[in-house]
Amino acid sequence: MWAIQRASRPLNFSFRVLRSTCAQSTLEIGGGTNEVSGLLIPPRAPAVTLAPSGSYYHGARTIYVLSSRCHSLSTQAGAKNDGEEDAFSELEEPVSTVAIEETPAGEDGDDDLECESELSDDVDVGKASRDDLDLSEHEADSTEQKQSKKSVSNLFKAISSAQGSSIQHVMEKWTEEGKELDEKEIAMAMLNLRQRKMYIKGLQLSEWWEKSRETDFTERHYASRVDLIAKVRGPQKAEGYISQIPESFRGEVVYRSLLANYVAVSNVKKAEDTFNRMRNQFPLTAFACNQLLILYKRLDKRKIADVLLLMEKENVKPTLFTYKLLIDTKGKVKDIPGMEKILETMQAEGVEPDKSIECLLARHYVAAGKKDKAKSVLKKIEGDELEQNRWTVPVLLPLYADLGESEEVERLWKACKVSPRASDTIAAIEAWLKLKNLDAAEAAFEALSRSVKLTSRHYASLLRVYASNKMLAKGKEVVKQMAESGCHIGPTTWDSLVKLYVEAGEVEKADSILQKASQQNQRKPLFSSYMTLLEQYAKRGDVHNAEKTLHRLRQMGYTSRSRPYQSLIQAYIKGKVPAYGFRDRLRADGIVISKAMDGQLALIDPFKKSAVTDLLD
Repeated sequence: MWAIQRASRPLNFSFRVLRSTCAQSTLEIGGGTNEVSGLLIPPRAPAVTLAPSGSYYHGARTIYVLSSRCHSLSTQAGAKNDGEEDAFSELEEPVSTVAIEETPAGEDGDDDLECESELSDDVDVGKASRDDLDLSEHEADSTEQKQSKKSVSNLFKAISSAQGSSIQHVMEKWTEEGKELDEKEIAMAMLNLRQRKMYIKGLQLSEWWEKSRETDFTERHYASRVDLIAKVRGPQKAEGYISQIPESFRGEVVYRSLLANYVAVSNVKKAEDTFNRMRNQFPLTAFACNQLLILYKRLDKRKIADVLLLMEKENVKPTLFTYKLLIDTKGKVKDIPGMEKILETMQAEGVEPDKSIECLLARHYVAAGKKDKAKSVLKKIEGDELEQNRWTVPVLLPLYADLGESEEVERLWKACKVSPRASDTIAAIEAWLKLKNLDAAEAAFEALSRSVKLTSRHYASLLRVYASNKMLAKGKEVVKQMAESGCHIGPTTWDSLVKLYVEAGEVEKADSILQKASQQNQRKPLFSSYMTLLEQYAKRGDVHNAEKTLHRLRQMGYTSRSRPYQSLIQAYIKGKVPAYGFRDRLRADGIVISKAMDGQLALIDPFKKSAVTDLLD
């Protein structure tokens, strides 16, 4: 017993430090003046029970308000059996109930390395590293598995090349030709479909597989189906499907998939309901808690300490991803001492930061103007042998550019431009753009065009250069080249086009491009594309078009985020238009009214009183 108590002490210390550290900074960025923060939690306070929004919980001198707020981050859910590759648990990208992203086989998928995680990005449509989400005890980390993730199955090639043909037809042709079809081949094809976000095809393949009775479905197969249904038809349809799963297979992994997808679409009530259901049926895991941290990190940081308290009470130890979330939360509000305190606590618990955490630290040091600390971390990331650490180049180039270190950018680019990879070159273009070196950016793109077959992702990097320099004519020439080469055009290209035309002052044209793209394609535009338009309309005081853009943004599934509403309020302020019932509207849409937003609302309140009106009253 004494040994157990001694072993538990570091964990309790860790949670006390984490809770107090999170509480201090989130109090500074908390909600409106009339809301209770709920963060000053005593070390031995009663457990917090998550419940549907609107419920109140009383603790020692604290009220926990667990209500519905909405924001999200790219999430992954799933797990692997010990030592076994499980492509079906690789639940990666954000869910959309409105549109599905289908990336063609020839299009670039996820980068080989995404050290600079999307954790810091306010837009939740970017990629998160596959390792960013805790896959718990089932995650295997073997070289063989990592290599298999880069392999492309012959079955996937057959599916992707047979455009317009149903999965049923492809599979019948496959078997007629006598080709081998085993579980490994199907699993690899499924993984390839997921990597390219071809979720519709993935769902069709999963349905065919179950009907074919080629293998007995396990819990992880059903979890994969839940995830695919959520991505294609929405998480509520996926929840309905769970009731059809044999009861013996409705395990924790299945509900992980559902929870992660509700988090991804920012449905807080459903996410909390699913979390509570999991907690009642299964032992509480770090994965489930991390999903709530993802949700609350984006929508209501005051609740982060509540989740940490629950983890402490249930003896759920923080994972590397837990610390990553907390470090990023502190860094985003430029609380560098708090960020460093979490890092110290993490290391005291024997958890060493990986490269992605080092990248986060460097990014936040750069943003906070801590140049010396940023350079120290960047040197550590690079290591002593750049050739052996070539993967660091796409990370280092933009960060050195943010620091204004043109000599470092030149050094790194010179070291790799003899045989540059596409990711190196795109990062170099971005870096030269930040340093406003147009000639160097164009030269880097020219080098890229000589080494690889250009895709829309490559062209988009050059489009961003021309958009930032308001060079509309050159931007149009790039689009023409894309069309002539038969290059696939998707959300990233649309985003660059929108910014190109907005920067050139042609906002209406940018709006028209985005509207046509959303109507003519199954893929939904990026959140940033709508925000570019919305912020421009806000600057003009164009309330009508700002409202229209917000409506379209919500139709695309980007609901309950505070940033678009802040821009909309700014449009009302600039246009000197009173806004009736705006606070009620925000509450109905599940928006947390921050201190900054509260000040904005006061400016458009049609019933606000001035010193003169007070005298008259």
